[in-house]
Amino acid sequence: MMEDVKYFIVLLFASSISPLKTQYRIGGLFNDVVHQVAFQVIINDLNNENLDSSFEFIPDPFNASYFNSLEARKGVCTLLERGVIGIFGPSSLHTSNYIQAICDQKEIPQVEIHYDSKIDRNKCVVNLHPHPNEIFQFFKHLIVSLGWDKVVVLFEDNESLLRVSPLLELNMEYGVDLIFKQLEKDSTGSYRQILNILKKMPEKNIILDCSINVLEEVLTQAQQVGIMTDDYYYILTNLDMGAINLEPFKYGGANITGARIFDPKSERVLEINDKILDILRIPEEDKEMWTMRLSTALLIDGIHLFYNVIKEMTSVQNEIRAESLDCRDFNSWKFGYTLANQIKGNDFHGAITGSIKFDVEGFRRDFNIELLELTEPGLIKVGEWNTMKKVLHIKRPHNEVVEEGTTTEPNLFNRTFKVITVLTDPYVMIKQLPDQLIGNDRYEGFGIDVIHELSLLLGFNYTILEQKDGVIGNLNRNTNQWNGAIREIMDGNADLAITDLTITSERETAVDFTMPFMNLGISILYRKPIPVPPSLFMFTSPFSTSVWVMLGVAYMLVSIAIFIMGRLSPSEWTSPFPCIEEPEYLINQFSIRNSLWFTIGGLLQQGSELAPTSISIRTVSGVWWFFVLIMVASYTANLAAFLTVETLVTPFKNIDELARQTDISYGVKKNGATENFFRDSNVSSHRKIFNFLREHPEMNTKDNEEGVMRVENENYAFFMESTSVEYIVQRHCSLAQVGGLLDDKGYGIAMKKYSPYRNDLSTAVLKLQETGKLTQLKIKWWKEKRGGSTCSVSSESASAEALDLKNVGGVFLVLFLGAIFALIGSFLEMAASIYKRCKSSNLNFKEELRKELAFTLKFKTNVKEAPMKSISDTKSI
Repeated sequence: MMEDVKYFIVLLFASSISPLKTQYRIGGLFNDVVHQVAFQVIINDLNNENLDSSFEFIPDPFNASYFNSLEARKGVCTLLERGVIGIFGPSSLHTSNYIQAICDQKEIPQVEIHYDSKIDRNKCVVNLHPHPNEIFQFFKHLIVSLGWDKVVVLFEDNESLLRVSPLLELNMEYGVDLIFKQLEKDSTGSYRQILNILKKMPEKNIILDCSINVLEEVLTQAQQVGIMTDDYYYILTNLDMGAINLEPFKYGGANITGARIFDPKSERVLEINDKILDILRIPEEDKEMWTMRLSTALLIDGIHLFYNVIKEMTSVQNEIRAESLDCRDFNSWKFGYTLANQIKGNDFHGAITGSIKFDVEGFRRDFNIELLELTEPGLIKVGEWNTMKKVLHIKRPHNEVVEEGTTTEPNLFNRTFKVITVLTDPYVMIKQLPDQLIGNDRYEGFGIDVIHELSLLLGFNYTILEQKDGVIGNLNRNTNQWNGAIREIMDGNADLAITDLTITSERETAVDFTMPFMNLGISILYRKPIPVPPSLFMFTSPFSTSVWVMLGVAYMLVSIAIFIMGRLSPSEWTSPFPCIEEPEYLINQFSIRNSLWFTIGGLLQQGSELAPTSISIRTVSGVWWFFVLIMVASYTANLAAFLTVETLVTPFKNIDELARQTDISYGVKKNGATENFFRDSNVSSHRKIFNFLREHPEMNTKDNEEGVMRVENENYAFFMESTSVEYIVQRHCSLAQVGGLLDDKGYGIAMKKYSPYRNDLSTAVLKLQETGKLTQLKIKWWKEKRGGSTCSVSSESASAEALDLKNVGGVFLVLFLGAIFALIGSFLEMAASIYKRCKSSNLNFKEELRKELAFTLKFKTNVKEAPMKSISDTKSI
């Protein structure tokens, strides 16, 4: 059958390809024949519906394994070699990450249609499947609307547990008791054991999360054990619940509720479904059993979206050129990121699943979910949920309409927002003008400029409100109440909040934040380091102690080596009287004192009257002089740095040293994010800092200005955000930042929880980052306005450090190796001379060598008898 289907598909598309049009090959990685057929059917329909278009798609599906990543890699590499401009699939979590990595490297847009919660932002992948967090926000509101206080969550596996994890918020926010049970098979291969356990439990409200492949079997066995009665209420989280046969469960009395993204019985869906089933040669009597699943619907809308984006891009530029790529090199497609970004930024209305929009992370979030309930006539729609408006309308028999949330039009154009802020330099400040101003004109600063730029991008108006008590917002853990600007946002007295407002997990539970408009971390503000007065022994600074010690060791070892080689080398034993041809004894000029003198003369580059004659001593002398050349050059160069650069000393270099000492006090701003950071940190030094702050509350300040004054006037260090430290040291020349950043966080714009404006504002913030506008504003307020660049910040690189062994270790190694080889050479030189003498005089070589070595070891004797000339030598004379 499959061969017939493939042959039919080839005939179907062979006639539709026009050589006059630009042809773009679209790849597909599918393990489901339905997806393969749907992929080609939709592309063929698009080509036929757009005959006047300048391009057409060529489908290139590839059968990919669900579990085998190597087979999937083979498929994607084959498609890349054929020059595809986009890849749909795979429909598997097991191979998805691997394929994503290849597509990201090659910059090929990838469209996925399966559940995935780990998509990286700014990559080439786009997932049309709704984000599971958004889906389970719907189920969370559904449970709250139904008034459940106890729920059994029945999950299938670890992947299923990850999907239902957002339901934990029900316990934290509404006190709903959650009981998690895994849907495991017993020894007989059924689910009856766990279902019988549920039967004995008093809880009757059940959330069932499992794959569509086992859903019907689980419901059937639940009916068999007797838990599909009027007492039980089921919520099915699988969005394809309509694809199974629910006929046996209509009359049992159990309440079964579920959800879907699209209506599989709509005219458009049935039309496409018939085409797919015809190619698959499904008999007419069996077609009613086939219901289109969500993955197929997402694939169809995804192809339409891709076609629409290509059409828009080709209308702007002449042509998108496809390229053949090889997985084995590092080349990538130059149009890839542009095409992926166009897909993410495109607002498209799918023919099946409705509106397709992506947030800043590449997830699909703005969509509608239909609430379904199983009745005797079948599944009926009883409600609807919109992920942007966060509104759930439930219409059930004998119940009134229940609303959760408020309807809000998400369009920002021409709206007026109340923006609350706290005066903090340089984010929000009062203008320094002689005339008294009113309204928004009173304020200036980085935060004010950011709000102004956002208003220009999105077309909204704003009114600045000042938080009079200067409190940004903190949670009182005793009363569980918020204060400050956060409280004003929660109460609806303000729409947005902007200042040096740190995004924390604690604040995220109360309000929503945009993407960070500034990244920073906690740092330490302290007085500038004090220059160290010149030392009497400053000349020793170019080398570290270890280098000086090794230099002395090298000097002694080389001197001793020269002394030993002088005694071993026959050519160094010379006549004390040059005029006498046959002296009675010989002397050696390299005594221990002369060896030390010879070496020190080379070290100080002065030389000496001693002149070695043996090859071995000349070798070690050359290596020693090379060593001295490098060491003297290094010493001279580093000495100049020490004489011209001031050495600065600070009492501490990092937070660990600050926490260990007791002479310098330190503090933070009271009830701020920095204090909360130390409170929640588990690092030992951070805990020590927090314990000190708790025991000495007088060390904390009411604001940053007080902290800066204390640092200038007292022996005091102040913890504050790195961006504020950067601003301070530009204007207070006696202060400096000490150490690096203690954490990594960001400032964001706060708004009410589940605000419909969050995505638009976050997108605008990202646009300001990409265009460099935020960087320009930071330069303006940090280095130009209000006394910026008053202080010349000294570069940390303008310092001199003593050379360590790691800097000059190589030259020591060369020296020691040269000395060892020279010692071996001198021994061989002596042995060769003895062998020659023994051969001419018929002496025993071993005996003569032993005698010579014994004499050599008599270090106090520096005179030895001259060797007797052999008979042959005498005759020759």
